[in-house]
Amino acid sequence: MPAIQEELLKIYCDYLAVEKGLSPNSLASYSLDIKKLFDHLERKKKSLLRVNESDLVEFIHLQAQSGLSPRSLARLISSLKSFFRFLLLENHIRKNPAEGLSSPSLWLTLPRVLTIEEVESLLEKPDLNKPQGIRDRAILEVMYGCGLRVSELISLELKDVRLAQGFLICRGKGSKERIVPVGKAAARWLGKYLREVRPLWDIKGSAVIFLTRRGKPFTRQGIWKILKTYGQKAGLKDKIHPHVLRHSFATHLLERGADLRAVQMLLGHSQITTTQIYTHVSRERLKQIYDRFHPRA
Repeated sequence: MPAIQEELLKIYCDYLAVEKGLSPNSLASYSLDIKKLFDHLERKKKSLLRVNESDLVEFIHLQAQSGLSPRSLARLISSLKSFFRFLLLENHIRKNPAEGLSSPSLWLTLPRVLTIEEVESLLEKPDLNKPQGIRDRAILEVMYGCGLRVSELISLELKDVRLAQGFLICRGKGSKERIVPVGKAAARWLGKYLREVRPLWDIKGSAVIFLTRRGKPFTRQGIWKILKTYGQKAGLKDKIHPHVLRHSFATHLLERGADLRAVQMLLGHSQITTTQIYTHVSRERLKQIYDRFHPRA
């Protein structure tokens, strides 16, 4: 990577961290997208400061042809627009070549969700005769009962939980805090884990709630492995992914009449348009039910 590009990327990431308050995970995603562009420009022997809209369109099309999903493409385009807006703001370029870029439709990639029966099946798979099973049941219950992102789950600390009052404090994207209610089932299993299991593994006095058997905090990959294991046991192999319980949480609330604004707050979405995709999921599922059961469908 040319030195000037490396320096601009560093300054840009500092700007996102300080001015925009983005989380480390978001910073890593933005940085990866911009590095992909740098690699493309290097192959084309094109200067970053002389890029035009056609160059960016060509780059995006190549990414689409490589198999990037519409959702990932939308994030890539958002990264490009933000980066070049920053370059213009800092007077590194005179015209923003990304200004006219538009995102692909996300209707093609509605999030997968589980039925209530499938969620119940998943929750019942941990072996409750083992400490590890009690912890895993608590993890699954909290993920579904509170709609947390995996990154939010693994960063939960003891001071964040108020089981007696029925809520927890969650730190979402950009370190933004929100209060999330904890349902009776999630509270029961979380309480059981905190009383009976966590003390066995908390060797060094960790502040983090969910610990491995070695007393260490979980990584996102560790939670994903747990979810995948129980998903296979429940016969949900093709439906399991890191966000599946969060998606199911939102969809089930809306299907039962929850207000969209309330769901937005529970999920920690800064834009209600992000939450609205779950209304599309609900409509699609209603249509499937209609087609399956109505005699005139």
